Amino acid sequence: MARKSTKKGKFKLKTHKATAKRFKLTGSGKLVRTKGSQSHLRRKKSARSKRLYTEMLPVDSKGITKRVMRLAPYLKKYKANPNARSGGSSK
Repeated sequence: MARKSTKKGKFKLKTHKATAKRFKLTGSGKLVRTKGSQSHLRRKKSARSKRLYTEMLPVDSKGITKRVMRLAPYLKKYKANPNARSGGSSK
């Protein structure tokens, strides 16, 4: 016989990790995405094209934004490093 759960409340939602790594939210709440071709086979590319790969592009489609928010529900709630303080001295 299985034990009954003692927890009350909502379930935790699982984040799709590949989506969370590819998309970010800006401070104003816009969804931005990275470009592909950043990881390997870059030696034969020109410096200009490598530089163009690093910029983030805004996502304009409402359907894609809705899908990303469903796959990564905590994307908007938490920053990448919430404990980091700007301008403080480290011990």
